Amino acid sequence: MSTERAFDGLHVVVTGGTGALGRAVVDAFVAAGAICHVPHRGAAPADMKASEQLRLVGGVELSDEARVARFYADLPGLWASVHAAGGFAMAPALATSLADLRAQLDQNLVSAFLCSREAARRMGAAGGRVVNVASRAGVDIDGGKLAYTIAKAGVVALTRALAAELGPAVLVNAILPSTIDTAANRAAMPSADRSRWSQPADIARAISWLSSPENANTTGALVPV
Repeated sequence: MSTERAFDGLHVVVTGGTGALGRAVVDAFVAAGAICHVPHRGAAPADMKASEQLRLVGGVELSDEARVARFYADLPGLWASVHAAGGFAMAPALATSLADLRAQLDQNLVSAFLCSREAARRMGAAGGRVVNVASRAGVDIDGGKLAYTIAKAGVVALTRALAAELGPAVLVNAILPSTIDTAANRAAMPSADRSRWSQPADIARAISWLSSPENANTTGALVPV
């Protein structure tokens, strides 16, 4: 289904919006008429310029409860919140420290929890859409990345629990990409078979539809891309 101009004048948050996946998501929303709010911790990329449709908000640590609450409370309105912020770490179980686990939980699960909660509070009875970026690793579990797997499995559970509690006003879904085809991943895995890697633009299209008014009743879905 087309989402062309489906977001005209609607306010949308995209966390991780300065990263490779997040920028594809922001581009899709802007093309569809949305006003995108992009929280970021450090400096925004030099080639990413604020505009009427792109509002960059610096100094937002997504694992800081008070700062996330202020960010959402200051929004002029909210239709959708997409949580593409996260991190990845490879390490076998016996080499994973508690600090490693906590870092992955903060980057992936805590950020998604805080942003989902505050987004739902901001939407209120008017309703809206929440989309979390989880991972195939959170459902098709193998070894070698224990902390990341636990964190993304938590995002899957978070999504299903919120969908059960917040519907039908707020619809909550998750995208499950495989390895995402980014410059960083290509550099890290130069000999990998990229034929089944997820393309940022494909993920962005799926997120756009799940976030749109055209999605009238899909909630609690875990969508592989």
